[in-house]
Amino acid sequence: MAGWAARGLGEIPKVTDGEASDPEWYPLQHFFGITTFGANVFVATHGPETLVGEHDERSSGQQELYVVLEGEAEFDLAGERVRAGRGTIIAVTDPAVKRRAVARVKGTMLLTIGAGEGTFSTTWKQSHFNDIPRADER
Repeated sequence: MAGWAARGLGEIPKVTDGEASDPEWYPLQHFFGITTFGANVFVATHGPETLVGEHDERSSGQQELYVVLEGEAEFDLAGERVRAGRGTIIAVTDPAVKRRAVARVKGTMLLTIGAGEGTFSTTWKQSHFNDIPRADER
């Protein structure tokens, strides 16, 4: 690889050795050799099904970002239910939050991105964000 790569999702092999109840998924992190954050796309092929099993990230300290690319998912976040349609972005910044995501319709695609807290440093200037509130400030 020349330091970068571009592929269509359909060109990335899916993981096929999971349990029968597991969704199909594209291991983006593994395929592209990413070592600084986790990234995968989970796909509901059977209709309503679990895309992200209930878990927290206390042991890893990981924060996670979920983006609904297609379809609709229902998230359980620390006991609260959130319905998320195409284009919805959910950020779980507290590793202790229990989370789970279930596809509501066949074909739902969920991009997941995660990394341990404190492992990232931005190259953007703080001045870029002076007029942009954080989600918890709204």
